[in-house]
Amino acid sequence: MRISKSWIIALKDFKVFRRKKYIIYSIVVIPLMVSILFPVVIEYAVIKSGGVPAAELATLLPAFTFFYIILAGVIPTTIASYSLVGEKVEKSLEPLLATPTTDGEILFGKGIAAFIPAMGAILAGGTILMILMDRVTYGALGYDFFPNWNAAIVLFLTVPLAVILSVEWNVIVSSRVSDIRVAQQVGLLLVLPFGGIYVGGELDIVALSSASTLLTIAGIIAVIDLILLYVAKATFRREEILTRWK
Repeated sequence: MRISKSWIIALKDFKVFRRKKYIIYSIVVIPLMVSILFPVVIEYAVIKSGGVPAAELATLLPAFTFFYIILAGVIPTTIASYSLVGEKVEKSLEPLLATPTTDGEILFGKGIAAFIPAMGAILAGGTILMILMDRVTYGALGYDFFPNWNAAIVLFLTVPLAVILSVEWNVIVSSRVSDIRVAQQVGLLLVLPFGGIYVGGELDIVALSSASTLLTIAGIIAVIDLILLYVAKATFRREEILTRWK
């Protein structure tokens, strides 16, 4: 596989994404809103109300960083679904599929185009969240809660694996459907398990403050990534896409 060819495909997608407002919205606005909203909720609904002791607050905060795993499922869905289905609808995918590039090079280029913006947005959002949350919670805890090892596991291990999972899932979905809205709706089904874990963390059912729990989740996602990698490669057939999507 020629990485240079994949990078050319990714650069081409980057240029296209800049012209799509809803893609820019999903990459920039959603992570920014989450990063600001959570500290505001903690300050006004938890700390100023005085209803949550410091010990309980320390067990509540890790769930907020885990929310970025949910975003890792949402953001690539918008990008990856457009990258395949959207381009097919706009008649710009066929010229790419007709070039002397391998399926692996095309898939890798599309994956790069979805992975880099999603990771950049999530890491930037996570940084803003930690800075604002420390300013809000320092008075109640007496120390800066972030950064910590659990946040590092989430942002630098689990989130990248979740982004890869989302990209692979959306490649599979986009290879099977020819409507961008359907692709996005089915692609977002991936978020449901992550959302359930997040709610479990908020209810103290799942110990998201435990590094072993986070590493276990990361390990499970990594295994699923490997499985979906083979499925995505088997599913993406340029000849079938060119002849069936009319």
